[in-house]
Amino acid sequence: MSRSLLLAALLAVSIPAFAGSFAGSSAGASSAGSSASSGSSSDDDKVVLQARDDAASFIASEGRIRGAQLEAALRYLREHDAEARQASDLALAQAILAR
Repeated sequence: MSRSLLLAALLAVSIPAFAGSFAGSSAGASSAGSSASSGSSSDDDKVVLQARDDAASFIASEGRIRGAQLEAALRYLREHDAEARQASDLALAQAILAR
């Protein structure tokens, strides 16, 4: 039971960080770099935003339903973000929904 509570607490703390980091947030981008990355940021947002329904289904089904858009977003996030490589599919799906 305490392991479940610890996991829930860790997820609650880390989900906002995942959402900002994984979903193409521009909070850390400088104005000089924003014009160079604006095209890719838009594409990043599309991949993640299109996966929201699949992420909701994944979470609601306790991981049994894995849609193609969610799979694409998980793959994309892990290819482009070091933190995402260490995160579980559930944590990433929750971060996608929190976006």
